[in-house]
Amino acid sequence: QLVESGGGLVQAGGSLRLSCAASGRTFSSYVLGWFRQAPGKEREFVAAIGWSVGNTFYADSVKGRFTISRDSAKNTVYLQMNSLKPEDTAVYYCAARSSVGIRMAPDAYNYWGQGTQVTVSS
Repeated sequence: QLVESGGGLVQAGGSLRLSCAASGRTFSSYVLGWFRQAPGKEREFVAAIGWSVGNTFYADSVKGRFTISRDSAKNTVYLQMNSLKPEDTAVYYCAARSSVGIRMAPDAYNYWGQGTQVTVSS
């Protein structure tokens, strides 16, 4: 089970930190990722992290502004979002992939959270 939190309303240029608490299994061989979906658009990859190694990968649109990290003791993945822009407005989803290797395609991920809304005002 994946449960996101931390979404909300923020002004452009502001920051938010999303959390994804994982339970029900061990994620030592998993990849945890963040995706987002804006109204009328397809779900898109944001960032991902290999749980055991800690390697990360980012979409070009968020590189340098967002940081993904994990706390193994808390079984939690974070997405620190800085310098937010109105175009970052979307529902953000946490996802887990039970195979090695970071992938950007949503259908490569087996488990999904319910999503948390992020709204950035101009």
